[in-house]
Amino acid sequence: MKVLFIILLLYLFFANQLNAQVYPQATTQIKPAIQQARTYEPVADIREYWISEKLDGIRGYWDGTQLVTRQGNAIESPKWFTQNWPKTAMDGELWIDRDQFQQTLSCIKKESLDKSCWRKIRFMIFDLPKNTQIFTERIKTMTKLIATTDSSYLKIIKQYKVENNAQLNNKLNTIIDNKGEGLMLHLGSAYYHVGRTANIMKLKKHQDAEARVIAHLPGKGKYHGMLGALKVKTSSGIVFKIGSGFSDNERANPPAIGSIITYKYNGKTQAGVPRFARFFRNREHE
Repeated sequence: MKVLFIILLLYLFFANQLNAQVYPQATTQIKPAIQQARTYEPVADIREYWISEKLDGIRGYWDGTQLVTRQGNAIESPKWFTQNWPKTAMDGELWIDRDQFQQTLSCIKKESLDKSCWRKIRFMIFDLPKNTQIFTERIKTMTKLIATTDSSYLKIIKQYKVENNAQLNNKLNTIIDNKGEGLMLHLGSAYYHVGRTANIMKLKKHQDAEARVIAHLPGKGKYHGMLGALKVKTSSGIVFKIGSGFSDNERANPPAIGSIITYKYNGKTQAGVPRFARFFRNREHE
């Protein structure tokens, strides 16, 4: 009887070990504590702000050992991509070039062993989340960090200043004319602030936001058998339809229900519904 009891215990032990290997415990996703920008509002003195281009890429967070998205999802980059990177936490954008968002997203989502597309990507840092200096001093620290890191895949976004709003608008127009997304304004005297803050603002020609797809509405006429519109829901609970901005391929292969999309719009109604909402792109990876 005693022998049978011991055998049973051994069986349960090895069964648990095997089960742990086959069905490993899921790791908890922890969103990085990052700073988020507000939409631009005119300021009293533009000279107090640093200006940089708003890159159209995938936001990334380097915690000192690995890259994750803003939602805390691990980014499976090749080992050589982050080789020699410092142990310092860095906030930035995974970016190829202007008007190359889809190529960047496709590369990051790629599950095959062929990671050659990563050779085109750079991690463009714009802040140091754990640093306690004001932003003007953080720029100096980032510059030194890049200069002393032996990696061609780690860069810093250029920061500069303008003298007046006319120069700011000229910069914005130049960026947009060259297929850029917009500008970022960062208060030089500001400390890194977790969450949304007016210390950092995004300036674009249009407004954009994100929403979750909750239904596909069928198309009519030339779009019969294809997508007519998406029904989406914002984080604040506003439900509305988006029926424009799609290519024929996107109508034939619409964003999945449950995925997150980005849309453009021009202002909101009194009920909070975006005006002239049109599809921009799928942000499913984040």
